[in-house]
Amino acid sequence: MTTVKDSRVLITGAASGIGKLLAQRLAESGARLVLWDIDRQGLDQAKAELADAGYSAETYCCDLNDQQEINRVAAQTLSDGGAVDILINNAGIVSGKGLLELSDAEIERTFNVNTLALFWTVRALLPSMLEQDRGHVVTIASAASLAGAPKLTDYSASKFAAFGFDESLRLELKQHGSKVTTTIVCPYYIDTGMFDGVKTRFSWLLPILQPDYVVGRIISAMEKNRRRLIMPRFMYASWLTRLLPVAWYDVLMDFFGVTHSMDEFHGGGE
Repeated sequence: MTTVKDSRVLITGAASGIGKLLAQRLAESGARLVLWDIDRQGLDQAKAELADAGYSAETYCCDLNDQQEINRVAAQTLSDGGAVDILINNAGIVSGKGLLELSDAEIERTFNVNTLALFWTVRALLPSMLEQDRGHVVTIASAASLAGAPKLTDYSASKFAAFGFDESLRLELKQHGSKVTTTIVCPYYIDTGMFDGVKTRFSWLLPILQPDYVVGRIISAMEKNRRRLIMPRFMYASWLTRLLPVAWYDVLMDFFGVTHSMDEFHGGGE
């Protein structure tokens, strides 16, 4: 079991959305918060709101698109407060464009923030976890790491990579007998503004998830040391559909509305 109370918890992308809500809920459980985000104004606001509720947080402005800055901020974080007990790699971005509409810079930024930042944060913070032989690395991936869709080529590929990152890291830690735990989180679209305009055909099977529900499930999974959290449960069927011929798989994705889920997308951001 992972204990939140008195644990030093670092959340990336903590100035808004799921990251901000995670910070609020974890503060209520007694966590010592470390918040990273590129948005300094948003960080200051999140810190002020926590203070108004009687909680404190360390905040660091960090551009996850920049490896050197991640290394610098991670070193400062460790120097200021010691080891991080729980790392929640939450930050992510989405472009919502077709492959040929994407610029080179947009593709690179998607992979820098959604994938490579996982490597840099974990490589910087894992050694101190290993030294104390405890810790938890939570990777917020996506249902798009299980099934792709039009206008998500860069996003889905980056999240497929995040899924593979967690799986390999989990087995690597197990092989070395480490007590550091990992959890991969794969939610369907969440109603935070990041995916404004997305739609679902069968909301009883594939609902647009509410942030409070998602955050509650993430914290519960983390505390129970669940290795994998997929929301909604219907997404587990995506593995079974991979056994079908590709043409059948494509028909099913179209029938369930996944293929057209991004048709009216107008969100985007972190």
